[in-house]
Amino acid sequence: MYQPHDAQVKGPFTVPKNVPVRTPPKITPNPKAVVNDKMEVPEIIFDGTRKIGYQRGRFLGKGGFARCYEVVDPNTKQTLACKIVNKGLLQKQHQREKMAQEITIHRDLKHEYIVDFHSYFEDDNNVYIVLELCAKKSLMELQKRRRAITESEARYFLRQLTLAVLYLHEDKKIIHRDLKLGNIFINDNMELKIGDFGLATHISFDGERKKTLCGTPNYIAPEVLAKRGHSFEVDIWSMGCILYTLLFGKPPFETNSLRDTYTKIRRGDYYIPASRIGNSTRNLITRMLQVEPSLRPTAKQILAHEFLTQNFIPNSLPVSCLTTAPRFDRTTRPAAPASSNTKRPLVEHNPRGSPIANRPKTTGKGGNMNTSMEQGYEMSSQDIMELIQTMKNQIVEALTGKGVRKPPTLIDDESEEPSLSPMLWISKWVDYSDKYGFGYQLSDDSIGVSFNDQTKLILLPDLNSMHYIERGGKENYYTTEVFPTELQKKVKLLNYFQQYMKENLLKSTGGKAPPNSNLIPRLPNLWTWFRTSRAVVMILSNGTMQINNFRDHTKMILCPLLGAVSTIGPTRVMRTFKLSLLKEHGYSEDLGARLKYAQEKCEIVLGSPQTVVSKQSNSPRTPRR
Repeated sequence: MYQPHDAQVKGPFTVPKNVPVRTPPKITPNPKAVVNDKMEVPEIIFDGTRKIGYQRGRFLGKGGFARCYEVVDPNTKQTLACKIVNKGLLQKQHQREKMAQEITIHRDLKHEYIVDFHSYFEDDNNVYIVLELCAKKSLMELQKRRRAITESEARYFLRQLTLAVLYLHEDKKIIHRDLKLGNIFINDNMELKIGDFGLATHISFDGERKKTLCGTPNYIAPEVLAKRGHSFEVDIWSMGCILYTLLFGKPPFETNSLRDTYTKIRRGDYYIPASRIGNSTRNLITRMLQVEPSLRPTAKQILAHEFLTQNFIPNSLPVSCLTTAPRFDRTTRPAAPASSNTKRPLVEHNPRGSPIANRPKTTGKGGNMNTSMEQGYEMSSQDIMELIQTMKNQIVEALTGKGVRKPPTLIDDESEEPSLSPMLWISKWVDYSDKYGFGYQLSDDSIGVSFNDQTKLILLPDLNSMHYIERGGKENYYTTEVFPTELQKKVKLLNYFQQYMKENLLKSTGGKAPPNSNLIPRLPNLWTWFRTSRAVVMILSNGTMQINNFRDHTKMILCPLLGAVSTIGPTRVMRTFKLSLLKEHGYSEDLGARLKYAQEKCEIVLGSPQTVVSKQSNSPRTPRR
């Protein structure tokens, strides 16, 4: 939605020396341009000014006026993101000015935690903005998958976000004005990148207050709603909302109605659950969410706050944090006694924590938790069953909407949401349950075996770290050199499964090696599986269901937390659809049939939990149709 520009302030003023004065680009209107939701994008996107033809890649998503695609720079071979805005949506002068302002502000920014601006250009039909590609999506998708993250992860992210905001405020005199989870992106190194400067504005002189009513409801500051003028403090308020949402799983002022949300924001009416966070965390959130703007800390003061200076901050995060909480037991590998043949675990952990914000913490035998918050949320069998029910409901809703659509879906289908594509899925599997168990490989190259005795062993992508999960759910952390002698047979079987899948099975697609981290990465494991005459059905411990069809080798991956379904066909190309959009726009006959089949499999799990899913179980023996 277009937001009106800020009122001009009359009177003499000086522009700070470190704020460059650049002429905004003049976007040429095209009165004949037609607004077309299914706009055709050429395979080669040509920049006439720089004489560069970008090779168009896969569709990345859409939002507001823009669609986004991967593109490849022919000179550097670098894969970038290209934001494309149809000129049919820029017919009015204020719309072109808003787009020009976004370009003007963003192209002058250069910071390690801000999305890199590469170039912009236009043709008769579109405006193109070429940006850094952030392949790990945004904090919004991370929060939906994880619900809530640990305090150490929150410190890691907040520090990067604050450094970027400090640069914007002090070096560039810019207010972002739309900081939210969906505008904070994540690159392959698990680093944050602030993007989307469509509502950003310059502060031209000390004390200037902007008057525009703009922002996103759950993150908007009270002074913006009051229209009494605002400045840098609105970004601090939004950062407080972001920190709260990451820690507690929902925005602090969220209600069922916009009116009630705005009322709570004006009053500063929110609640921090008792005993959920440390005192320094509580103090910082309270200071950032002060209704009076002058009482909020600056970005520099946040960096000096004890939340960031007196507590552990990881040097990096493993990619597995996108789906599963890491372990924070920062231990060194113990030396095995020379006189002992027993190999000991690096860490033991009982994962009986809770994914529900108000559920009390539980610590099992052998656990070494600090707090339930620091250890993150863990899915129980009940939680996963609830997610399967949610998934079934989402599928039923999608199937009762518009229905089968003809002709078949286009390459940039309006129901596609690539940002919701899964971070992990099962790329290979082998069923040896008649003797030992079920082996699988995840898309990040980790290997898992779900043994017939309901224990599990996982080998991480580094090919050294191992996680052993006992029948009751207790986790033990070992390496391939250091593990108990009673696990020798299972480790040998793990190696056998790994070698078999490497030599005999084709991988659907792959991921990149994770960055080094001083945390212990953890991955979702295989919670249950069963075979039918048509497919193998696998459910991971994060609630994701995957159905591999035997006949056409198509994989379907359903994520109830994101409300999305992804398919990988024989060509190994993934397409991801939002289930609510399938209800609105319809679906192909093939996808509809697959969703109906997935609904039936959900009903099997929900209707026969004792048969299909024993406690933390994995392998019913009877094939089901």
